[in-house]
Amino acid sequence: MDNNTNTLHSPRTQGGMTDMTVGSPARGILRFAVPLVLGYILQQMYQVIDAVIVGRWIGVGALAAVGASSSIMFLIMGFCNGSCAGFAIPVAQAFGAKDFAKMRSYVSNAVRIGVVLAVVITLLSCAFCSKILHLVNTPADIFDDAWTFLFLQFLAIPFTIAYNLQASLIRALGDSKHPFYFLIFSSLFNIALDAVLIFGLGMGVLGAGVATLLAQAFSSALCYGFIRRKMTVLIPQGDERAYDNKRISILLNNGVPMGLQFSITAVGVIMLQSANNALGTLYVASFTAAVRIKYLFTCVFENIGVAMATYCGQNIGAGEINRVRRGVFDALRIMLVYFVFTFLLIYPFADEMMRMFVDGSEQAVVDNAAQFMRIANYFYPLLGVLTILRYSIQGLGYSNLSMLSGVMEMIARCGVSLWLVPALAFTGVCLGDPVAWVAADVFLVPAFWLLYRHLKHTNKLNTINK
Repeated sequence: MDNNTNTLHSPRTQGGMTDMTVGSPARGILRFAVPLVLGYILQQMYQVIDAVIVGRWIGVGALAAVGASSSIMFLIMGFCNGSCAGFAIPVAQAFGAKDFAKMRSYVSNAVRIGVVLAVVITLLSCAFCSKILHLVNTPADIFDDAWTFLFLQFLAIPFTIAYNLQASLIRALGDSKHPFYFLIFSSLFNIALDAVLIFGLGMGVLGAGVATLLAQAFSSALCYGFIRRKMTVLIPQGDERAYDNKRISILLNNGVPMGLQFSITAVGVIMLQSANNALGTLYVASFTAAVRIKYLFTCVFENIGVAMATYCGQNIGAGEINRVRRGVFDALRIMLVYFVFTFLLIYPFADEMMRMFVDGSEQAVVDNAAQFMRIANYFYPLLGVLTILRYSIQGLGYSNLSMLSGVMEMIARCGVSLWLVPALAFTGVCLGDPVAWVAADVFLVPAFWLLYRHLKHTNKLNTINK
């Protein structure tokens, strides 16, 4: 290892980064997670505002068109974003081990993979856009608007990958604040574009899609500028830029299983949305409104999990296995406090939340969406356990193991789609997420405990042999 290279780019000279291998696990996790959570809440708030604008000023049909393909975007973007998060795990581990030359080599090779992913996925997605919408039983009366919106989302894939890869690399070094700031700017930019394109120019669903595409490009540009100016520790130099087959393999072994985990989960979501779409446009609109609010609340659980991936990655890199267990229990306590907060908001006010999306004449949409929110809310602690354990396993470097929890989710949602939705109609749709969370936890709880015991035993052996 080149000591001169490491000294030149030592993160101790850089601002914004956090070493999570020391200090209180709870404080470290919260310090990292809070900006992350605020950023995603802001992002989801934009999604809510966008749906409100579309539902109230364009119509219920347009709201259904925007939401008809949400599970498809979850499938494709889940793979892209999950892969980017996985590519950052070796970076976090190298940072925890203070091997900065190795860290920058991982960065260089992760960028190579990201470029290939962006090109291939964008071309395939755009080419099969119509077939994808037919696959999920998109109602004929909203098909054209749904195609327009989905095609524009596919065109934004390179920018989305660029943002998520750069943001994941920044977070791998313990800096979650700046990606949050960039989400603020891009979300405000998106809302401003919505106002201009939908209200000012009357572009309808086309305007909503164009606004999202341009905002994604803006957020990726902000990340790039920040890394070039303030986080030069991530910029490879000299031989660190070289193609490295071994590092490519390690990156793929971490990133692809994480991406596939989201995609496998999304197969079940697509099955569920397809079953829901077959119920008719009213139920598509109900599902769209409920999912927008659901993500606003559940993104907190997701991002506590993201914080755990970085926390576990840094600590396993530093050989601090005992801190991993402490961090997981602290994260579970934080999650339960947040669950109580969600219950106090969702149970009494779900109907009022749903009335933001449609006018008073669409009471059926409000009733269905509020039912979806309340049923899901009862099971939020199970979702919290799922995200914390899944991301912890990924941060420890066992993405293949965590991927199996996605398989459990997929099987559960497919079962709900095939049996509960035909029997219970929209109530069956409401049970899709809770059943999937239960199935994933049945696998994750024993898997994490056995993995932790294995790593602790291995760590003891390594200490004895030193």
